[in-house]
Amino acid sequence: MSRLLRAAVILLFVASCGGGNSKAPRNLDNACSIIKQRPKIYRAMKRTERKWHVPVHVQMATIYQESKFIKDARTPVKYVLGVLPMGRQSSAFGYAQALDATWKEYQRAEGGRGARRTDIKDATDFMGWYMNETRDVTGIPLTDARNQYLAYHEGRTGYLRGSYKSKTWLMRIAGEVGARSQMYQRQLASCRR
Repeated sequence: MSRLLRAAVILLFVASCGGGNSKAPRNLDNACSIIKQRPKIYRAMKRTERKWHVPVHVQMATIYQESKFIKDARTPVKYVLGVLPMGRQSSAFGYAQALDATWKEYQRAEGGRGARRTDIKDATDFMGWYMNETRDVTGIPLTDARNQYLAYHEGRTGYLRGSYKSKTWLMRIAGEVGARSQMYQRQLASCRR
């Protein structure tokens, strides 16, 4: 076998082993379907629920809104004059769409340097940590998906200042997160595990 053919076979093998699943699960409106397709997601969320007391349905609704369960999700690219790429809208990345600075804060406080935003266990642990800090600072209950999402999106200081109140689109999205959380809660109660 020639060197070139051997290298191509090795490259193809390595490429097929990497990455994992970076596509969204099918039927994102059905919590039972999501956990059936991706049991690892459910196990990670249950672990976070035990550790941080953030209900699975709140985590699911937030991750749905942030990344649609796509592990390597990124914000869209900004363009100047509609054609010249100027970088991403923010540094948000991964399942939880954590910003670089907030992720580093989490790594120092909880996750360690090895924590990755593309790992569902680390992403849900981050959300549990962040939402607990939010509860401590703002008083928002861990079961209140709508207001936890507003604070998640605007930051705790922005939430306390009420910066979200002038953003009708964000208020609508937060309402949708709250409704999805309730829908997922009802569905999870009826899933066969």
